[in-house]
This record gives sequence, C-alpha cells and structure tokens, in this order.
Amino acid sequence: MEKPLYPSPYMRITQGYMTGTHADSYAIDDAGSDTGIDFIVAPYTGIIRKIYTGDANEVWLESSEPVIYPDGTVDYMTMMFAHDNDVSNLFVGKVINRGERFYEEGTKGNVSGNHVHMECGRGKFTGSGWHQNSAGYWSINNGKNPTECLWIDDSITVLNSNGYIFKSIEPEVSVPDTPSTDNPVVEEPDISDSDTDNIDNNTNIEVVKPKLIFTCKSDDIYAIELKAGQKLYLE
Repeated sequence: MEKPLYPSPYMRITQGYMTGTHADSYAIDDAGSDTGIDFIVAPYTGIIRKIYTGDANEVWLESSEPVIYPDGTVDYMTMMFAHDNDVSNLFVGKVINRGERFYEEGTKGNVSGNHVHMECGRGKFTGSGWHQNSAGYWSINNGKNPTECLWIDDSITVLNSNGYIFKSIEPEVSVPDTPSTDNPVVEEPDISDSDTDNIDNNTNIEVVKPKLIFTCKSDDIYAIELKAGQKLYLE
C-alpha cells in the first residue's frame, strides 16, 4: 500500500487550518518555492472524482486503493485542491499516478498570490465532495488533519511548515542476498592425532595429512568462505 506524500515539492505553508478563511476546516495553503507557479504532484495513485470550475477549479482526487496514514489509519483517502488557473487537461475518471504532475498553484477564485489550497478527507469521495461548515466556508467531507494524512521524505524541501510536524518516510535499507548454498563452504579441517604421522626421524618435521573436504566433479570455479585463522589444504 502507498503512503500519501505531501503533494508540493516545496513546503511553504502560508495559511494553516482552523484560522481565517480556513475556520472549522483542516485546509492549508501552500505557496511553493516562491511567488511563481509551482507544480503539484499526486500524493497517491488516484482517480479524479469531481472537477468544479464554478469557483476555484477545485479537483477531488480519490485514492485507487486504501493507503497508509501516518497516524496508523489504513483507509481510502480523498484530497481536494483549489486555485489552479487551468484544469482543461483534467477530466472525471482520469487516473493519476503517485508522484505525477497534475495540478498547479494559481489564483483562480477569490484569492491573491499564487498558491494551492488543499484539504484531506478520510475515505472515498462522498456526496457532493464538500459541505458548508459552521463558519460558512465550503470544506471537504470527512476532513482530517493533514499531518495525520501526509508523509514527507527527502524529495520535499521544507521552507516553512507553519509549525506543523509531518512524519517522515524512512529510506529503504537494502538487505544483502543470502549466500547461495550451491557453493561449498569449507570449515577449518579438524586435524586429530589420527590424521598425523609420527615425526619423521630424518627431518624432525611433523607431516600433516590433509583431511578430505570436497572433491571437484569437473573443472570449474569454486567459491569458498574462510574464517580468520582457518587453513586451506589443496591436493
């Protein structure tokens, strides 16, 4: 299962949730790297469920499968994005892959300054996708704190998190393959008294008879593993 990734490569949150025009909602605004227009990527592989061009070009993206939330929840997720100046390339039913550029910051709607408005909702798209909250603003259904929905990783440049703490996706650690058992592993020969001749009376040199460990069946390259201090005898 996928872990939803913060959708802006540059996190610069200019307005947090539960304040101002975000009263009674978990909406946040992100203005990207600067005052220009930055792209937005899909936080997960999803399907566009609704596009509303009558206000701020809002787009609802529902995850294709359940995702893993940073707070441990496993469920579908729906996100709403707003303010892109042009969504003519999008349509309901379009599938967007995780990490794919599909939206942009903009000023569509009653706003000033390029940014993207985003909200997270737990579960699949429901009803009209949003509702008018107690403050009179339209907010996504089943809204959930973005810090409990979105992960970050090394691809996200955090310029201003507005004091919010997002959980990081730890980089995967590669585990070496298990050594093949096809190659013989030779242990240190066990040289006992029975493997040793008596001292040669002429040379006073102890002659050691090597212990048979392995017989080559054919000409080939054979790999062995030796430990420190072990001896290898070849005939």
